[in-house]
Amino acid sequence: MKDELEEKLTQLPESPGVYFFKDYRGKIIYVGKAKSLRHRVRSYFQSPRNGGPKMRALISKIDDLEFIVTDSEVEALILEANMVKEYKPRYNVTLKDDKSFPYIRVTNEDFPRIFPTRKIVKDGSRYFGPYTDVHTMRDLLKTVRRIFPIRSCNYRLDPQTVMARKIKLCLDYYIHRCSGPCQGLISVDDYKKMVEQMVRFIEGKNTMVVSELRKQMEQFAQQQRFEEAARVRDQIEAIEIFRSKQKMVSTDEIDRDIVAVYHEDEDACGVVFKVREGKIIGRQHFFLQGVQEKSVAEILKSFLQQYYLKIQFLPAEIFLPFEIEDLDDFEKWLSKKHDAQVKLIVPKIGEKAKLMQMAMQNAKLLLEELNLQKMKAKEEYVPNSVKALQEALHLPNPPRRIEAFDISNLAGTHAVGSMVTFVNGRPYKSGYRHFKIKTVEGIDDFAMMKEVIGRRYRRVLQEQEQMPDLILVDGGKGQLSSALESLRKLGVENQPIAALAKRLDEVFIPGISSPQNIPHGSPGLKLLQRIRDESHRFAISYHRKLRGKEMVSSVLDEIEGIGEVRKNRLLQSFGSIEKIKQASVEELVKVGVIPKNVAEKVWKYFHPQSSE
Repeated sequence: MKDELEEKLTQLPESPGVYFFKDYRGKIIYVGKAKSLRHRVRSYFQSPRNGGPKMRALISKIDDLEFIVTDSEVEALILEANMVKEYKPRYNVTLKDDKSFPYIRVTNEDFPRIFPTRKIVKDGSRYFGPYTDVHTMRDLLKTVRRIFPIRSCNYRLDPQTVMARKIKLCLDYYIHRCSGPCQGLISVDDYKKMVEQMVRFIEGKNTMVVSELRKQMEQFAQQQRFEEAARVRDQIEAIEIFRSKQKMVSTDEIDRDIVAVYHEDEDACGVVFKVREGKIIGRQHFFLQGVQEKSVAEILKSFLQQYYLKIQFLPAEIFLPFEIEDLDDFEKWLSKKHDAQVKLIVPKIGEKAKLMQMAMQNAKLLLEELNLQKMKAKEEYVPNSVKALQEALHLPNPPRRIEAFDISNLAGTHAVGSMVTFVNGRPYKSGYRHFKIKTVEGIDDFAMMKEVIGRRYRRVLQEQEQMPDLILVDGGKGQLSSALESLRKLGVENQPIAALAKRLDEVFIPGISSPQNIPHGSPGLKLLQRIRDESHRFAISYHRKLRGKEMVSSVLDEIEGIGEVRKNRLLQSFGSIEKIKQASVEELVKVGVIPKNVAEKVWKYFHPQSSE
């Protein structure tokens, strides 16, 4: 630990606040809040081994730290949420791609406009969202424009422009989709009243909107303004039709959000159901990253912070699947933001608990859908090297899965075969296999290749596994012919197969006597080089392992009194024959299963001259 960092740890105050860790480049890699900065921050360095790999990785990268003292834990909570949103630290739980989600913007003008946007401008405009489902947002906007005659033009309608009537009425006015503010056909106050009705509609306050419109319709009727009353009646009918399509989930009219999270491995999904006046008006979901080694409570807490930091309208109640740390601080923060009491509730029984279960199930299904999409994308992805190899060898399909075989022996002894597997151009070590040659004596690489190919694909067929996209054998025409003969005996036809000659850019394929030349610098040629190198390495390592085992067996098995148990214990204790040879009698006895007389025999075996 750097001296400067250690000194900062000693100077940390007991106050609440926010701390952030930086790496050697000065980049913020983690942000956290604390009731006591001194106790919380020092805890990272007092027992770093207690954390998981991600926590240990974080601590190893901390080069500097800074902190901000706050007056209360609520302020620390808000500051932490803002800093996570701004810096997106690598080791915090953050929303994935949240900047790409659109909002509905209601502009701050005399005659406000409404439109979708992905950019937030701090000019007094109001924003609703973010909408994770673009289709839902577009449907809502379409309904809003059908019910409320809000202008869709981009003209700047200041008092001078309206009085001068510089802008002509457009088609929207004549089809009752605009109230004609450009020509002064509606006052600023009346237009803004209509905008407020529209905002309440977006927020799900339909009962209030309908009540206001009914009063307005009655006034128009009393004033014998029947055409205007009919238009208001049509607005009410459109709202009622819209409401009828919404699912009723509660008989009370309390506004609430139902929040749930679900996580698996490195991914998590947060879901928010918006219930207004007893009906679900929408669902939003966000995928989260940086959740490794985080508890589901920590994930939920981070999701709540980041989601409600950017939400303008807050309900009276927020349902949670379980309690979280700093629950009171969250309620104080949200209540202050809402200018009214906001309660965080964990429903236990009845209809409210069922709603919570529905939200949890949705979060799980959405995460499963994400994982399926990721798997599909991975399966569909074909690297350039694989495409190049397909083209060079004239293969019918991209060789996503390649199984490559090699034979290794030393003067006909310890003959072994090896198979390495590459998937999408990368080693797939779970697919590696070793084969001890059983039916061939002496040096006959062709026969050995024939045996290994036969054993491998006989098993593949028996277990009904899928054949690879390409089989590669190391060698020339002879190895290729042996492999083909073995496949034919198994009834395998039209299997893509090739043999790698000594010159790597020459590849033999069935039916063509001359080798196929692959251009130097081709990604396909580089892939073949990686496969051959890995195949040789794997075959030779197994060959050496077998020879090493035989050498160990031949040496220790010759010593009287050394059986399998004592031999294994000696090898476990000393690690190699060389170290056993260097050990004294006393050190051999310390192994525990070696009596002194046997230890003396071991020592004398390795030191025959000294014992004479």
